[in-house]
Amino acid sequence: MAAFPDFVAWLRRHRWACFALMTLGFMAFGLLTLDLVRLLTANAAFLFDNGWQGLLDGGLRQLLELLASCIGAMVAWLLFKLCETLLIQSFTNK
Repeated sequence: MAAFPDFVAWLRRHRWACFALMTLGFMAFGLLTLDLVRLLTANAAFLFDNGWQGLLDGGLRQLLELLASCIGAMVAWLLFKLCETLLIQSFTNK
């Protein structure tokens, strides 16, 4: 797991790259969370209304895909927060 500290150190040295990565993380988070609550609510209603048949008709697969989208959004948010923290620290330490 030595690659992560090396990556953080690289980001500390390259502020513009850190800012660009922070921007990409923000954009990815926004895209991955667009209508996520509406889709999860609709999927839950579909599964509740149709029960086992809803699971067999693709409701479970869609739920798993939505959960994967949630995980991807959280990774993008964590990347954004990491870069934000590193940039704030670099601006306040000097």
